[in-house]
Amino acid sequence: MGIIAWILIGLLAGIIAKALMPGKDPGGIIITMLIGIAGGLLGGWLGKVIFGVDSIDGFFDLSTWIAAIVGSLILLLLYRVITGNRRHA
Repeated sequence: MGIIAWILIGLLAGIIAKALMPGKDPGGIIITMLIGIAGGLLGGWLGKVIFGVDSIDGFFDLSTWIAAIVGSLILLLLYRVITGNRRHA
């Protein structure tokens, strides 16, 4: 898959992760999109390292989307934990 496909999957995975984990985020839509892109890459890497499968088969494969969404959920949760304590008065 090309870089454009990765960006598109990441953007959509970020939106899906945000829908699955609703709540107030310290960042806006841009941060959520960037987390989605990075989460897609993280999910693909974790699938390969932990399960030994090639979870990045193609744009329309279910394993690709599941890996990207799980990676996005992990990063979104970490982002909330790290930045959640920073409250502005």
